[in-house]
Amino acid sequence: MKTLSVVIPVYNEVDTIQVTLAAVLAVDLGPIQKEVVVVDDCSTDGTRDKLRSLAETMPLKLLFHEVNQGKGAALRTGFTGATGDMVIIQDADLEYDPREYPKLLQPILDNKADVVFGSRFAGGEVHRVLDYWHAMGNRVLTIFSNMCSNLSLTDMEVCYKVFKREVLQKIKIEENRFGFEPEITAKVAKLRVKIYEVGISYSGRSYEEGKKIGWKDGVRAIICIIKYNLLRGK
Repeated sequence: MKTLSVVIPVYNEVDTIQVTLAAVLAVDLGPIQKEVVVVDDCSTDGTRDKLRSLAETMPLKLLFHEVNQGKGAALRTGFTGATGDMVIIQDADLEYDPREYPKLLQPILDNKADVVFGSRFAGGEVHRVLDYWHAMGNRVLTIFSNMCSNLSLTDMEVCYKVFKREVLQKIKIEENRFGFEPEITAKVAKLRVKIYEVGISYSGRSYEEGKKIGWKDGVRAIICIIKYNLLRGK
């Protein structure tokens, strides 16, 4: 029987974490079991206490950082704690819908893929309309990443990425913040594994609603694309 590890990095999401976890646990994957690994990256808004309370009634594996380190560091910790045959990344802010897990997993279950990227830009799904320049920045970073990795992705910065566990075990995550996305993409590309992309819906937050990524992360993403694609060997 296969198991899916859902790794959820969390930082100051006290208003959304309960709804997110309930949605993750409610997804019916048939015979596939779910393991939910939550990594709190030293939240200061009551999220930690909320998680401890939720763990009394929800089957959660809780991991805590004593110092805030960033999303990449939280994922590094979560991947270490994940034991499933497949691993998916889930944000805690309700931008992504866990009900889409089945279609994200299907290429792996069909033995077609080793890694599956979701795509907010592949078309066919519902999207909230948000800032033009933020969306354009994502597209530009994806194009630059593709030029350096020789992949043909439409959404490198997407949260939803699914991995066979043995693929993740071959990769050492070095980036602590949002540089994780171009780093993992470059390292997956160098493994020459089978990658599929699946269109997903997206209900993005505005910065007023708590979105955390900023222009400095965009600059870091460019550095990471160059570093992990062009300046590192296999």
